[in-house]
Amino acid sequence: MANQSEKSRAFNLHWGSGIIAEEAAYDGEHHRPTIQLLEFEDGSTSVRFCYYSGNGRFQRSPLIVGESDIDGLRGALENTPRLKELLTRLTG
Repeated sequence: MANQSEKSRAFNLHWGSGIIAEEAAYDGEHHRPTIQLLEFEDGSTSVRFCYYSGNGRFQRSPLIVGESDIDGLRGALENTPRLKELLTRLTG
């Protein structure tokens, strides 16, 4: 199931804070791979690749995406135009 966060959430990192402006996520077999567009209070943006465990807890480990998750994440990106544009720039 692909979806986008319906409400912006705050984040706090040691180098800045802001909101998660867009989020593309897919409920995979073992975890919920997620790509987030972070908007910092100073107006800058960053992309975070992360995942949530099966019970919804944010994980600090590296994101590993299986081939079976690719189509679901691509579908989720359809609802995140700014995030999709940045990733298109990344991949050429």
